[in-house]
Amino acid sequence: MSTQDISRTKAWLMAARPQTLPAAAAPILVGVGLALHDGVFAALPALAAFVGAALIQVGTNFANDYYDAVQGADTEDREGFTRVTAGGLIDPAEVKRAMYLTFAAAVLSGTYLVYVGGVPILVVGLLSVVSGIAYTGGPYPLGYHGLGDVFVFLFFGVVAVTGTYYVQAASVLAAPLTVGIPAGTLPFDAFVASLAVAAISTNILVVNNVRDKEEDATTGKRTLAVRFGYAFSRIEYAAMLALAYLVPVWFLAREGFGVAVLLPLVTLPYALSIARTVFTETGGGALNPALERTGKLLAMHAVLFGFGLAFGGFF
Repeated sequence: MSTQDISRTKAWLMAARPQTLPAAAAPILVGVGLALHDGVFAALPALAAFVGAALIQVGTNFANDYYDAVQGADTEDREGFTRVTAGGLIDPAEVKRAMYLTFAAAVLSGTYLVYVGGVPILVVGLLSVVSGIAYTGGPYPLGYHGLGDVFVFLFFGVVAVTGTYYVQAASVLAAPLTVGIPAGTLPFDAFVASLAVAAISTNILVVNNVRDKEEDATTGKRTLAVRFGYAFSRIEYAAMLALAYLVPVWFLAREGFGVAVLLPLVTLPYALSIARTVFTETGGGALNPALERTGKLLAMHAVLFGFGLAFGGFF
């Protein structure tokens, strides 16, 4: 299908990239699972956390589409999915406006979470929005200087999972509009659980960067794949997978968790089949499906891990 045949509605969906929403849902599932285990589950804060995370994800997608185009990072040689700004499907000013409106909606939806979680959530929320823009925009785009992996690991993994747990626990254990971090609202278990989501979320970016390595090198986008080569990125992918599957084992060794926390291990054969592609391919024909499959792996791992955490004390 040529770009002329794509409807405006289809173009906006392409810009929003709903297929990336597992990256927003996964940390919520894990944060909710651990909160259920610890007896601090709260439905409304968890739902609000998902809405905020989804809006930040979509806003970041709009930002990537817009800034990659205006900075010349998207060329005709791109092997990834069609970008609407570079492809001329939507006027750049409209994509930029959509980006700001989506981030504004995220801030608005986060007002309830600020009421529940206080100053810590206000700080984290604003940093998440700023970082979403700074990923490909601003004077020092993170993704252009090899910091994209760190950004994804922290904000779509560690911050998202621990933040989801925190707002639930704070709604149960603390008074509204707290200034500090109340006792019991941010346990070490939440941080460790976040590492599994952080690792697979980062691998989505690793596949993207391996696929785009040659184009990124010509347009000045210095991702880790460009800086250190294919071998480094493949080792990174393997290391992130290892981390994702070691985290459930760590929980099994913890008192109060049963074998159910090992449920994510049933996805290991699927993960290894994706890794085989990442280790042997460089073109979009093979890596575009691998990118989608890594997103599916994230969703499956998070569902099973969240379930295992929630009910790991029973079996």
